[in-house]
Formats: sequence, C-alpha cells, structure tokens
Amino acid sequence: MKIYAHRGSSGTHPENTIVAFKAAAKLPIHGVEFDVHMTKDHELVVIHDETINRTSNGTGFIKDMTLAELKKFDFGSWYSYEFKKETIPTLREVLYVFKDTHHHLNIELKSDVFPYEGMEQAVLQMLKDYRLEARVVISSFNHEMVRNVKQLAPPIETAVLFMEVMIEPHKYADVVGADALHAFFPTVLREMGAEAIASGKKVRVFTVNDEKYADLLKRIGVDAIFTDYPEKMWKYLKS
Repeated sequence: MKIYAHRGSSGTHPENTIVAFKAAAKLPIHGVEFDVHMTKDHELVVIHDETINRTSNGTGFIKDMTLAELKKFDFGSWYSYEFKKETIPTLREVLYVFKDTHHHLNIELKSDVFPYEGMEQAVLQMLKDYRLEARVVISSFNHEMVRNVKQLAPPIETAVLFMEVMIEPHKYADVVGADALHAFFPTVLREMGAEAIASGKKVRVFTVNDEKYADLLKRIGVDAIFTDYPEKMWKYLKS
C-alpha cells in the first residue's frame, strides 16, 4: 500500500508550505498531495481553504487577492513561530521542489466552491513546462473539472474525490472519465469499497493518521492512503 503526504508533511509542518513539501520530498514515500486555488490575477497558488483565515495572519478570499498581496502574509506562525517566514507557495514553486524526485504528485483542483475559469488549462500547461505529465494525478470534488481535464489531456491520470457512500462508484468514475477513486476513509469499508477495489480502479483513501486503520485498509486492498504523518506511517508499514 502506497503512502501520500497529505498537504506535504502537514502533521509536523504547516500544511501546504514549501517547508512541508521539502520535508516530504526527503522521504521514500510514493507521493505527495496538495491543493490549488487561483488568485485574482490568475496565478495558481497552493492552499486548501478558499480563504487565508485559518492558515495565515490575514483574512479574505484567495479569489479576491493578487499573488503579490497574498505573499505579504505569514503562513507558518499559526502552526509554530519556528515557521514564521513561510509564505503561500505558487504551484510553480511546489513543482520545482519535486521536479527531480521520484514522487507521484496528486494535484487537487479546489474549484468545487468557486469556479476558477481556465484553471485546468493553466495547470496542464505548467505540468507540460516541467515535463511532469506522467507523474501526476489530477483530482477534484468538482467532477466537471475532472471530466474537462480528461478531455483536454487524455493521458493525464484523473481521480474523483468524494465523501459519500455511493452505488458502484467505479462505474460513475467511467462516466466522468476518472481513472481513480479518492474516497473518505469510512466509505471504503462499505460494499462500495469492495466493489471499487474489485473493479481494478485505483482506490486511494483520505485522511489516515492511525496505524490500526492503515492495517485495515491494507488488508482490504486499497492502493494508497493520504496521511498527515508520512514518515511515521511509512516506518510503521515497513516494520
């Protein structure tokens, strides 16, 4: 079972920051997951929430600020004063961290609340610039955007994100054009989880920080887990 660092090594560092990604890049894990929004001036930035309220010393929506404005805020001190110099990273800056590593990159497009026009095209162009098309999976709770990505770039791996218990999600994924299913942890313990795994679709599960749950998911055959503590989980599974 593979391990993805959720928002970088976010259990030990401020999530979705360069320091969290550099920590993850040093680990022998399979991959890393991070979230992308778009600024007022159409720059791609890596952050989970629609606002900067929770993870910075500022307030406001990403969509209402320029990159220059966002770069003025502190995105590390909320976690620890040790990280007070961390700023919001651009997608380009994050890709640069991993451009020469082995890691598989899960890029989640956070367009399920606000529709970011042109986001998928901008992300695909950046991946082409870095020659990373073969090392990524594009996921989203916005399944229309997953479909758009697959239509624009069929070779790119795609995944639908979902929190709900679904009926035959692997068949739904085929309708959308998704290669993989990224499921909320408890849902895969239902019948749908067994069906999805048996279908041959890759099933990756978020967010798993407890070793006993990792053992359970490994037994039922999921392809990968997303965890805030990638180093701890890697050592546990290897042991």
